[in-house]
Amino acid sequence: MKVHHIRNATLVIETGDKVILVDPMLGKKGTGLPFTLFRFKPRRNPLVDVPGNSMALIERTTHCLVTHLHPDHLDKEATQFLTSNRIPVVCSIKDETTLRKKGLNVSGSLEYWKAQDFLGGKITGVPAIHGYGFIAKLMGHVMGFYVELPGEKSIYVSADTVYTPHVERVLTELRPGISVVACGTAQLDFGQPLLMRMDEIIKFVRTAPGRVLANHMEALNHCPTTRRQLETALAKHQLVDKVFIPKDGESMEYTVD
Repeated sequence: MKVHHIRNATLVIETGDKVILVDPMLGKKGTGLPFTLFRFKPRRNPLVDVPGNSMALIERTTHCLVTHLHPDHLDKEATQFLTSNRIPVVCSIKDETTLRKKGLNVSGSLEYWKAQDFLGGKITGVPAIHGYGFIAKLMGHVMGFYVELPGEKSIYVSADTVYTPHVERVLTELRPGISVVACGTAQLDFGQPLLMRMDEIIKFVRTAPGRVLANHMEALNHCPTTRRQLETALAKHQLVDKVFIPKDGESMEYTVD
């Protein structure tokens, strides 16, 4: 299995002849509105373009996973790409109707903790809580994915979430070979963060049984945590070697031991 980090939460899982696009945000740099106006500089999003070396890979997409409907996880350009190519999409059952209305080819909708067949293996939807306190209710429902494919390491895409018993259950009971965690500590102009704070990121990495891929950094104006800050914190806890902090367009190959 090869995991390609594209930008923000967008990644591609490549396994055999299957190319699985996750949370596609495909719009050009600066074509969206800022997510915060006062807490952080009101720069237009995304802050960076999709890497040039990634588009050829994205165009080979055979399937897509969508964790939730925020524009940094499914923007209009991605919607157009998925609809025009009739890409099969897997999502939460709570998002199925909305995505069908947008014209997407929803091939599977998941309930939390109920595994379904997927590409000869299994996919399970995992609850994700998008923020601390009342802000999580405003962010709506989110679903992470635990994916088991034949002959590959299992992979857990935790999605936009803080650290919860659901997250810990996946890490300690399902024991994914690869775990993807959003590390940008996104914040709006009000309320607490929308993603894990650094202490919870460290807890996630320490608890994860396998390798960790860190994403959701340096692509949106409301995500203050940088790759360098994350690496410094990981080094303080002797966890750097466990985590892949990719630059946009970088990939990592994972093989079964």
